Amino acid sequence: MSQVDIAKRLGLSAATISRLLQRARAEGIVRIEIRDLVAPDELVRDLKERLGLKDAAVVETGGMVDALAAPVGEMLRAAPLREGSVLAIGWGRAVRAVVEAGLPPIPGVLTVPATGGMQQPAPHFQVSEFTRLAARHLQGAPCFIHAPYLPTAAARAALLADPTIAAGVALWNRVDAALVGIGLPHAKTAPDASPATPDEQALAEVAGDVIRHYFDAAGQLADWEGERRMIAMSPDQLRRTPLVIGVATGEAKAAAILGAIRAGFVSALATDIRTAEAVLALV
Repeated sequence: MSQVDIAKRLGLSAATISRLLQRARAEGIVRIEIRDLVAPDELVRDLKERLGLKDAAVVETGGMVDALAAPVGEMLRAAPLREGSVLAIGWGRAVRAVVEAGLPPIPGVLTVPATGGMQQPAPHFQVSEFTRLAARHLQGAPCFIHAPYLPTAAARAALLADPTIAAGVALWNRVDAALVGIGLPHAKTAPDASPATPDEQALAEVAGDVIRHYFDAAGQLADWEGERRMIAMSPDQLRRTPLVIGVATGEAKAAAILGAIRAGFVSALATDIRTAEAVLALV
């Protein structure tokens, strides 16, 4: 905004705003610099070459994560998905934004949650709803997994013996593409934003997670008690999936994104310019 516009917004004179900005610069509160801008195409090339990604998309989001929907749709078309293909859907704010913004019509695609459900009211945890909405946009059919993502060990065996749940889980062995978010350690997220158990909260030193499989920045999987009883696509199933698109923005997620790629959980990335630069700076 111009100084005149700022003055009007705050109800002050333009001269006062000018003095305050000069003081802010002198005290180091405000800094003006010219960034070394890199074209998105160059960032895509570097991400693919230096990290071995199958595909990448870098866009200027302007803070609107739903801007990633179009490049994600292009990746799914190029996968290619067709009638009978299986698309697994994860959860998270970025996944929610992309799915709500809309995916391209690919009739006949079957969508399935990548995990069981969570007893959480926050919108970005509603994986079944994302699965249903993705199917509607794609003009496909959803398959739901009516089981919690983290049951007790005894309950897990009983749930997986249910024919309906077993049929949905069996789809994880033939997933053609997946759309997942990349999470931060729980210590870096607001308490009300995470459904973490005490065991998961103890993993604050890891770099991040993909559908609750935790890893460090080198891509080494972190062990925790819940790993053995989750109802979710396994690390091996993620790695065998031909295309796993990770959607994530924010420079704070650079180490998590890098770890997800190195762990083999993500083979394609959709992100913004600043985040892409931050990831490459860590390589």
